[in-house]
Formats: sequence, structure tokens, C-alpha cells
Amino acid sequence: MAKKTNAIPFQGFSTKAVHAGKTDDRPFHALVDPIVQTSNYTFDSMHDVVEFMQMREDNPQDVQDRMEYGRYGNPTTRAVEKRIAALEHGDEALLVGSGMAAITSVLLTFLKAGDHVVLTADCYRKTRVFVTEKLASFGIETTIAPFGGREAIENCLQKNTKLIFSESPTNPYLRVVDVEMLGRLGQEKKILTVIDSTFATPFNLNPLDFGIDLVIHSATKYLAGHNDLLAGVVVGEQRLLVKVRETVAMMGCVSDPHTAFLLQRGLKTLGLRVAHQNQLGQSVAEFLEEQALIGDVWYPGLDSHPDYLVAQRLMRGFGGVVSFTVGETEADASYFIDQLQIPAITPSLGAVESLVTQPALMSYFPLSKEEKEAIGIKENLIRLALGVEDEADVIADLRQSLEKTAAWVKTQGALA
Repeated sequence: MAKKTNAIPFQGFSTKAVHAGKTDDRPFHALVDPIVQTSNYTFDSMHDVVEFMQMREDNPQDVQDRMEYGRYGNPTTRAVEKRIAALEHGDEALLVGSGMAAITSVLLTFLKAGDHVVLTADCYRKTRVFVTEKLASFGIETTIAPFGGREAIENCLQKNTKLIFSESPTNPYLRVVDVEMLGRLGQEKKILTVIDSTFATPFNLNPLDFGIDLVIHSATKYLAGHNDLLAGVVVGEQRLLVKVRETVAMMGCVSDPHTAFLLQRGLKTLGLRVAHQNQLGQSVAEFLEEQALIGDVWYPGLDSHPDYLVAQRLMRGFGGVVSFTVGETEADASYFIDQLQIPAITPSLGAVESLVTQPALMSYFPLSKEEKEAIGIKENLIRLALGVEDEADVIADLRQSLEKTAAWVKTQGALA
């Protein structure tokens, strides 16, 4: 019987999410790529060892599917890497142990003492801490660029600037970087550009298409989608990924085959989940904007958002995260969260369950009020990461919580 090729000619997102990267030689004719649970790979002879080592030295790309040791790769992991690369329109992807492992591996690969990096404002706190504190201890300088257009970033560039790092959308205010401008700027100045696209997902945005060099995801979030694993991924050209892969193999922050198996299963429904979350996010943002107790609402699909026009031009959808302020105080926001019945209180996002957090008391604890204000974190800020629940139920839950919170705020005012 003729053997089918695993080449998938179709371009639809969900078709690729289900089929891209499948191996030809799945054992026992299994439909699903198996979990290859091994730390070692054997050779038939020392001649084969020498041949492999020489080929790997001459052209690493040619031996990617021939493993030597678990820290350098795994068939299950490679299958999911190929699928994510296809979804992000990249040559290659590299799966690692977490989103932060992806970020730190990239930065440590391409930066050295004496270099300078530009980080845009409103990035994830741990990314900011790593860049401004850990990299500083290695002799690497950092400038935080205020959020804006080309001029805001260009004004931060120095002669020794080697890398520009940003998120899009950002965490927690969902600012949308003009990745087209950033990609063009990086190419003109010969500076590496890196985008953490976790909030966007490949369904809503493909930064590589706009000239960005490397895309990073915390695969823990939308890509996996079920709150049951930790993983990160870097996507880009093969010439860059070879260097990152060497760093990861040396530091050992690899992903294991069982995690890769679960991630690949999650990817199959990514398009379906994100399409629903896009719609739910838009509906919730519009609902919240009409409520008296709600102050500001940040969602790229609202025309009140500062980057609405950029988002409309670059993104296919705006995701399932909505950030907003409730009442006037930290206590007002906390009370509102405690009345919600559907979302779980936890700092993550992107999965089938709705999740909610108050960044001032979770992600930015124990910074003082003044320190939080200095980086723009409001004490009554809430970040709601929507899952795949029904819109009517989510809106009803928000409404009942707002009603209870409004009554509580009124009582507190009377007591004061």
C-alpha cells in the first residue's frame, strides 16, 4: 500500500492546527503522534555515531529528526514544534519549559556584556525584572521605551542597541504594538526584534509576517488552553533558532514529551477556542463600558482604546482578555471579584475556564502604592481572562457582581 505524505496543502488555520507537523511513521498506524518517553537514543554502530556527529556539525538542520539525547530533542516535541511553526508562518519553532524560559533563553542567546536592549513599557512584570535587574548584572543596559509610535522607540536606541523586545497586546493594558513599524525599524537599523505574542495567539496576529525576527508564546496559556501544563515556544527563522536551541540545550530548560503531547492536543482546538473568546471579549468589553461602577476599560476592539486603529489594521481578532477598573479603591475591586461566580481567582489566562486577577495584589505584590503607580498599575484594576463559557452566563455573572458591589460601595460610603 502506498504511503501517504504528511504534506498538508491546505492553508486554513484549524486545518493546520490539527494536521501540520504530523510524522509519517507513527507506530502501529496510530492516528495521534505518540509520547516518546525516553531520555536516550541509540546508534547501531560507532560508524553511525561519527556520521551523525559530522552531519550535525556541518548542517544541524539535516539531523533534527535524528535524536542523540533527550536534552537536544524528542520526536513528540518536534511534532508540536512543526505545528506551531506552521501556525506562526515561521521556519522553525523551539519548545521549552515555560514562557519565561522562552524569553530568558532568547535574551541570553543574543545579548552579551556591553550590549543595550530596549523594552517597551507595560510588559509582563517578570520580563521587566529579568531585563532591568538580571541582565544588568551581566553588564547589559536597558532602556524602557514609553508606549507610542516609531519615534518613542527610536529615541531610545543607542549605538550598542542589539535587541528590541515588546509584547502585543501587552499585559495588563492590552496596548497593541505596531509590529509592522517595529519590524521595518529593526530591519533598517539591523536590530533584532522580538515580540511576545501570547495574548494575541497565531489566530489573531502573525508578527513574522510584518518583519519581526522572533515570536514568543507562553504556550501555557492559549496554545495549550486547558490550565494543565507549563510550556513556552520561540518561533522564527532557522538561522536564529539554531542559536537559541544551543542555549536551551546547554541550560536544560527543555519541555518533556508528555507536556508536548498535551500541548499538541490543545492546539487542535485553538482556532475554535480563540474565535469564541474574541467574540466574548468584545461583548464583555462593550457591556462593561456601559456600567456606572466601571471606570476605564481596556480592550483593543473598543474604539476608546488608544491603539484601536493599529489593532484594526494588524489583528484578526482582539482576544479574550479585558482589563478594567471597578469603583475607586483597591477594596472595591476586591469585593467585586469576590462576588463573581464563574471566574476562578488566579493569575493566568487563555484557557477554557474564565480567570480573574487583581494585578496590584497578585502580580505586583509587594510593591508599594507609589511603586505601582510609577509603572501604571492602578489598585482597582482587574484583568478578566475569558474562557469558553456562554456569553449570556458571563454577562449575567458580571451584572450580579456589579449590583452587589454598588450596594456595598454605597454602604461603605454611609459608614464613612
